[in-house]
Amino acid sequence: MSSYGQKTKPGRQRLKRKEYIWPGSEVIGESGSILTYQKKKLEDLPAKCISLIISLTTPRAASRLALVCPAFRSAADSDSVWEKFLPSDYEGFGLEQESGKKCYMAGAKWIYENSGISHRDCEMIPSSAGSRFPEVIELKLMSSLEIEARFGTTIFSPKTNYAAYFVFKFAEFREGPETSPIDFEVYFEGTHNGKKRREFLDPQLSQDRGNRWIEIKMGEFSIENGDEGAVVCRLSEPEPLSKRGTIIFQGIEVRPEYGR
Repeated sequence: MSSYGQKTKPGRQRLKRKEYIWPGSEVIGESGSILTYQKKKLEDLPAKCISLIISLTTPRAASRLALVCPAFRSAADSDSVWEKFLPSDYEGFGLEQESGKKCYMAGAKWIYENSGISHRDCEMIPSSAGSRFPEVIELKLMSSLEIEARFGTTIFSPKTNYAAYFVFKFAEFREGPETSPIDFEVYFEGTHNGKKRREFLDPQLSQDRGNRWIEIKMGEFSIENGDEGAVVCRLSEPEPLSKRGTIIFQGIEVRPEYGR
């Protein structure tokens, strides 16, 4: 008598309750039939199951999982997965009037909740007139600032050149720029070449969106077939100062650029 069950033929054993059977071994079921247990890999799961699992992770994790195997890539690049990453208040989704191409805006609250804001003195506050979201983030006097948002490229229109914009306003009216510059970066995840766009938060040089909201261009990227993975929109302060005016952060908007 084996400690794992009753031997019936060489290599086979009768299955008992609560016993562990190694993959590939043969056992006799209760009905007397021969059962062979085969080892299953994660990629052998149904496509919908893989998509559900990946959708419970993060945009960064989904992009990395896409590199594991073709089954993971197919699931990670699907609309059903990336739609799960969109916030419930993703009111910035729309179609450009002239071209009919997709544009998106990730709200500050969603970016913050997905660990996209590295700042020790920020506060969620009710939005004011002109904001697309019910809540925005107040970034108070600070010594450093870093904001990052990721977008899955499958949500964008193919064969399109896009630009990302940092949307904000100053808590108090001002005419001149901040004295500390901001570095903006827009790149596909895994292909960062260190190229940055340095700008000052200057109301005079920013595009007015109305109700004191303004925008600054962060950078551009091109979508070919929508299989580029994820695009990262990032801003950081290279030379943090001890004092800085408080700004209200609404979100990061991505919309098509003209000329293509």
